[in-house]
Amino acid sequence: MARTPQPIRSDIAWSNRTQIVVRGKSLPEEVIGELNLGDFSYLQLTGRMPTREQSRVFNAILVTLVEHGLTPSAIAARLTYAGAPESMQAAVAAGLCGLGTVFVGSMETAARLLYETLPDGPAGVDLEARAREVAKTYADARRILPGVGHPIHKPVDPRAPRLFLVAEECGLDGGYCSLMRLIAGEAERLSGKSLPVNATGAIGALCCELGFPWKVVRGFGVMARAVGLVGHIMEEAERPIANEVWLRTEEEASRHIRQPD
Repeated sequence: MARTPQPIRSDIAWSNRTQIVVRGKSLPEEVIGELNLGDFSYLQLTGRMPTREQSRVFNAILVTLVEHGLTPSAIAARLTYAGAPESMQAAVAAGLCGLGTVFVGSMETAARLLYETLPDGPAGVDLEARAREVAKTYADARRILPGVGHPIHKPVDPRAPRLFLVAEECGLDGGYCSLMRLIAGEAERLSGKSLPVNATGAIGALCCELGFPWKVVRGFGVMARAVGLVGHIMEEAERPIANEVWLRTEEEASRHIRQPD
């Protein structure tokens, strides 16, 4: 049977000889020099301009994710750049490929958990009861709760309370944020361990408050971390460490089998 062609349509942008229009706004006249990157990103993603409060929260999310030191993604980017300095984009791409369920991407799973726990939204829901159910389910299954706990930042991940404070000041600290905190508290009670809400848990909750689908949330980490990786590559070009990381790792890893020269 012949396939019926489907319409090919995009509502994002168009251009002609004299105009470039993005989400209904003239790029030269209404965007360039008028919008910051965070607000333009919000417009690109949603098709509408953020309110002042949405802008502050969304920009807070993005800047939180730009940098976190010599993480595996930054090391991967530096090592790739050492091998292919002519291809910065390959080095950035190598670093971005490491954003998954362990690093950065856990904010996607946190947002998904919150949405699935509150499929009809937080209004009128006993959040404490839902938090107990979630924490017990994960504890019984010996599964790691997304957005909770941190290997370094204890007893508090300092980014999370700051993000929640920004959300509160903007009137966006709602039921999803409350549920995330309650889940962490219940997980601590069940485990007897320090399990604070981490940055990705706070970001997942804020993304729910902003109404973003959980499937797009990891993309915010990709957007922001690309900026951080370019910074690492600039530093690598000026003060290289990748070769030292490579040579020292190779030497130590093979020391027990290496024969003297």
